[in-house]
Amino acid sequence: MALFGGRTRMIGPDEALPGRSEPMPVPERHAVFGDRPIAPPFPATTASLVVGMGCFWGAERTFWRTEGVWTTAVGYAGGYTPNPSYEEVCSGRTGHTEAVLVVFDPEVLDLTGVLKVFWEGHDPTQGLRQGNDVGSQYRSAVYWTDEAQRAEVEASRERYQAALSASGHGEITTELAPLGEFYYAEGYHQQYLSEAKNPNGYCGIGGTGVSCPVGLIAD
Repeated sequence: MALFGGRTRMIGPDEALPGRSEPMPVPERHAVFGDRPIAPPFPATTASLVVGMGCFWGAERTFWRTEGVWTTAVGYAGGYTPNPSYEEVCSGRTGHTEAVLVVFDPEVLDLTGVLKVFWEGHDPTQGLRQGNDVGSQYRSAVYWTDEAQRAEVEASRERYQAALSASGHGEITTELAPLGEFYYAEGYHQQYLSEAKNPNGYCGIGGTGVSCPVGLIAD
């Protein structure tokens, strides 16, 4: 995933590549879940969250293996360039991070559970990198869809920061922001590490080993 290198600073909108008006074509069905789509519409009983954990191949696999996740997809979020290509994102000139759309069933897996998987599945203290993958496209991020999600995202950050600090880790650098546009990545990236595609492919993400507490923060 570090094939094209990466920029080690965040760009501004005036530096961004122009992109394109047409979205990337993607498969209609999920390579693991089979009968489920990776693009809307999704069932009204589901909810969604977009997260960045570094290499989106391994991050997506983490979530499709999580009970209560209804479907997943990979793409680009948090940037400026419309419908960017993978190569453009890796150049650092779109402002995006590699992201995973997580669609989940709140009756089985609530938002707190999704965030626990997120925090524990990578190292959120590394800034514009994740492990050996260096560049702004590998930054940690959570993009919420409403104010209720925002409150829980921010509370979970505080809980996990307390746990990290108690274990001797540094400050969380995760970008927390409202979701703008989620642009789907090219079809070959979708469920890249599935059995049908590349089950032994590269995955550069790894957690800190610190468990994320759940529940409310005590006053």
